[in-house]
Amino acid sequence: MWEVWDDPAVEWDRFELVVVRSAWDWAERRREFLGWAEARAARIENPPPVLRFGVDKERYLGALADAGVPIVPTAFVWAGETFEPPGEAFVVKPAISAGGRRSARFEAGDTAALGLVEAITSAGETAMVQPLVTGAPETSLVYVDGAFSHSLARRASLPSGRAEEVLYLDEELGPHQADAQERRVAGAALALVPEPWLYARVDLLGGLVLELEVVEPSLYLSFSPSAADTLAAAVADRLERP
Repeated sequence: MWEVWDDPAVEWDRFELVVVRSAWDWAERRREFLGWAEARAARIENPPPVLRFGVDKERYLGALADAGVPIVPTAFVWAGETFEPPGEAFVVKPAISAGGRRSARFEAGDTAALGLVEAITSAGETAMVQPLVTGAPETSLVYVDGAFSHSLARRASLPSGRAEEVLYLDEELGPHQADAQERRVAGAALALVPEPWLYARVDLLGGLVLELEVVEPSLYLSFSPSAADTLAAAVADRLERP
């Protein structure tokens, strides 16, 4: 059965296990969301330390870069800092976000990006700036119970020139077979996740880590005939553990 994570009427103690899925408002309410998760740490997947690691791109991309994992070049802009639009096409988004919300792409030197950066930083958040990489494949590698499950080609349609108020951006999906190098990069990224986890997705752009999704990512189970059964078996295994 499913329940809404912030529903005060839910008696969470009656569940043996809670699996976090589709909590799409966590980015706007991350402190409340993490507090809810930590209040039931003994029976939640992914576990609270994993969720805390995964909510902040500034934190985990920094950790990946420090460990030598190749990431998409990323600059961060904090409140009060001067932002100079790059001399190449670029993307601006919050460091804490989901579904591509409050994200947009801009042409080289486009000062319209100043408004989005200001909107993000004035709310006390960190803005991310990354190059707009075109012509390179964007791929997603999905893992279940610590093991590689399947992969797919995936690209979100970022709005141009200004962010749009959407729940999530439209995506283009297609088949893809991850090669050995992609799996090595994804594996190196996942090695930094702090605890055993039930599910994860690593998004690569041109072979570089774009995002590490361990909070409640779409797992695209239809891209593998066995993925749903594998996930169900992993959940059942956790229910049998003391």
